Amino acid sequence: MSEPTNGIAAGAQQPDDGALVRSARRGELAAFEELVRRYQRQATAIAYRLLNDRDDAMEVTQESFLNAFDRLGSLSDPGRFGPWLLRIVSNLSLNRRRARALRKTVSLDALGADDERGEMNRPDPHAVTPFQTVVAEEAKGLIARAIDELPDMQRQALVLFSIQNLPQKQVAEILGCSVEAVKWHVFTARKKLKDKLKDYL
Repeated sequence: MSEPTNGIAAGAQQPDDGALVRSARRGELAAFEELVRRYQRQATAIAYRLLNDRDDAMEVTQESFLNAFDRLGSLSDPGRFGPWLLRIVSNLSLNRRRARALRKTVSLDALGADDERGEMNRPDPHAVTPFQTVVAEEAKGLIARAIDELPDMQRQALVLFSIQNLPQKQVAEILGCSVEAVKWHVFTARKKLKDKLKDYL
């Protein structure tokens, strides 16, 4: 009979989040790497939906895991690592949005009429794109901008519940509010989106 590999017998149940957190607190880096593996895709998807920028989302996700690792000792319930991490992701995403908006304002203010480079990220006027692709991209952009313009709590609730399909109870835990508040934020966000996009849908 062969020996089990990695200290886990074939078919053995994987450790839950709580066990991994406790192991990571004892300095077992492999345990935290497993937590990263479990939540990286979901964390990145949420950051991307909140930021609408792939590079920013990747940076926020990495920063969130680093923060989580540094603050593992403050997690009162190790079994709730997932919601706790996603709350860090949401908070850092909002901070990044605010910093980005501030940079954009400063950049536009600093851009003079005699700017020789004129770096305004204008689309290439000579680019040729099939009509259907243009329409699809335009609709996608309109929806993304409409979501961007929602108040923070409404945008987070909509992304977590309607787009990431997290349970309302988990969304409430991530946002630090009641389930009823989550329902209200999602309802209000959907109504605002419907009103904003009524001429396009």
